[in-house]
Amino acid sequence: MEQLGNINGNGTGVIATQRSEDIQRQIQSISGRDFQLWSIALLVSVVLMAGFAAVIAPNLMWKAEMMHTNARYLPQLFFGLISLVLLFNVYVIAQKRELNTTRKALVQELLFNERLENLSLVDSLTQLLNRRALDQMLGKEVTRANRYGTGLTVVMVDVNDFKSINSRFGQKTGDEFLASAAKLLRSTFRGSDMIFRYSGDDFLVVMPETTELQAECAVKRLAQELERWNLENEGPCELSLNWGIGAHVIGSTITDLLQTASRKMFMKKHNLMPVF
Repeated sequence: MEQLGNINGNGTGVIATQRSEDIQRQIQSISGRDFQLWSIALLVSVVLMAGFAAVIAPNLMWKAEMMHTNARYLPQLFFGLISLVLLFNVYVIAQKRELNTTRKALVQELLFNERLENLSLVDSLTQLLNRRALDQMLGKEVTRANRYGTGLTVVMVDVNDFKSINSRFGQKTGDEFLASAAKLLRSTFRGSDMIFRYSGDDFLVVMPETTELQAECAVKRLAQELERWNLENEGPCELSLNWGIGAHVIGSTITDLLQTASRKMFMKKHNLMPVF
């Protein structure tokens, strides 16, 4: 079910992104039509002004020998020009109103699609970034670390005995433990660090421009916050977390980085490495 949810989330996000791009192209097209409309309006205005000038002051438009226009036709000509002006104004107003209505609808749909895309990047239970967001962001951080030689460290965290908690106390209690673990992670790590729900009871913290030693200091703070949380909260059992740190090495891949963190988490969980 979780895999199906991830697939649905990814599909929704891709559709929302594609639709947003289509809407942006349509808005640009409307802007082009808007410019064309104003150009036509300017051209017609020039032509009508020339027509008014020809009717009101014919001596400005023609030579003296051509000024024998019958005066009785002037009111009809004047009325015709006025009618053209009114009709053109009605046309321009209708077109502007249609363009503005279309633009407003497209902007609203664009905002909706952007919200939908953002929601598809966030896990609904923990309010952390999800695996889809991880796939988009971690690759960029690894590429930047390889290019500029900057530090990059990840911390993989899981909730100990989570399946046992779910079976003994129910899914609601399990969800509450996951949400509490997410809050602990948000309160411990920096705002520049990216925290993801990696899988069911696993989390991943991506720490750009951070060494392994600096990450260890952050993990020590997490251990202190966890101890304080267990003292202050009376639950059916204690919240226990396990973690492993993976430091990026220039030239390594995302898989290498994640496998390092996962291996260290496994070793720590089974007391195969010193605990700090």
